[in-house]
Amino acid sequence: MKVHSGLFGGLNDMPRSVAELENIGYSGAFSAEINNDPFFPLLLAAEHSSEIELSTCIAVAFARNPMLLANIGHDLNEYSKGRFCIGLGSQIKAHITRRYNMPWSKPAARMREFVQAMRAIWDCWETGEALNFEGEFYQHTLMTPMFTPKPAQYGRPKVNVAGVGPLMTEVAGEVADGLICHGFSTAQYMEQVTLPAVERGLAKAGKKREDFRIYSPAIVVSGHDEETFNNNFQAMKFQLAFYGSTPAYKGVLELHNLEGLHTELLSLSKQGKWDVMGDLVDDTFIDLFAIVCEDPNDVPAQMKQRYGHLIDIWMQTYQPPQAEQQTAMIEAIEAEV
Repeated sequence: MKVHSGLFGGLNDMPRSVAELENIGYSGAFSAEINNDPFFPLLLAAEHSSEIELSTCIAVAFARNPMLLANIGHDLNEYSKGRFCIGLGSQIKAHITRRYNMPWSKPAARMREFVQAMRAIWDCWETGEALNFEGEFYQHTLMTPMFTPKPAQYGRPKVNVAGVGPLMTEVAGEVADGLICHGFSTAQYMEQVTLPAVERGLAKAGKKREDFRIYSPAIVVSGHDEETFNNNFQAMKFQLAFYGSTPAYKGVLELHNLEGLHTELLSLSKQGKWDVMGDLVDDTFIDLFAIVCEDPNDVPAQMKQRYGHLIDIWMQTYQPPQAEQQTAMIEAIEAEV
């Protein structure tokens, strides 16, 4: 198992941040599309690093189009000398239609076609053959020499797709190089739903599991002192409650016979009662979704026990405060798993 870490902060923080992550020993760094553009940080990160993998986790695919992301992916992969991986997610209907004012329909089928269209565009640039992609959702049939990038020295960027439900997860296995799981996934859900869906997708494409990577931001709650641990624990309770209220993640709760909790959390979220939602999350629920270790030194063994047979890359969001502690954790996880 490899360990990746997030690039957090503003653009001015990126040169220092990525250099620190690379020096500490992380094998990858990722940016997220939350309250800033996900690609600008990676351009700076590529300039100020030399080996670490750089990826979006995630960029919202349906807020854009395949041509736009084919160009961005090509440029970032060339500038980073082959270290860029484009991670795509669908988001949910309300955000696509009301925040981005973009079309929404059949998200799994649309994502399959989105990735296929990007690959068709890269094929056109690489081979010089006419661009002729005509699908249900995307049509790309024009490419002239003036708008064709120079031949890629470092190949195409890898493509990851984020998925929770079985349809999107199967699409990831079929057309992508990796799956980005959601933190709101239990080990049981991954065993019974996620991995079988990945295998179905891989079989469709004639690919092997060893050629495919599963990423997971598995939730870890720990702390270097009692106060930090308690603060992290309370924050995680409200985060899990928020995830539990999201209809797109209802299937995870259904597997554990927790549909009633989803109904309660959804009702509270619609009433805007965000501050009380965490009170519905008990210790049993927390144990399903999070590795809880008061002693950070216990994290590697717990990670191995729960996820060692399931994931290839842990997208770490919990970080010990000292660089030396982070290095030790990375080395222990890579040795354990």
